[in-house]
Amino acid sequence: MDGKKRANIKMGALVDIVLKKDQRSGKLTRGHVKRILTNSAQHPHGIKVMLEEQDQVGRVQEVL
Repeated sequence: MDGKKRANIKMGALVDIVLKKDQRSGKLTRGHVKRILTNSAQHPHGIKVMLEEQDQVGRVQEVL
């Protein structure tokens, strides 16, 4: 599923995100959603979330 729409992302969902430090390389980090940080319904670069694992923050590229 597309990570650009907030409606596709639920708490606890398994997602692939790109961290700020990995934006140039495009390296993805997989984890479960702890918090949804973006308030708008959609975002062109992906909805920003915090993962349960080490409280990592990044933009969702894909919902698994």
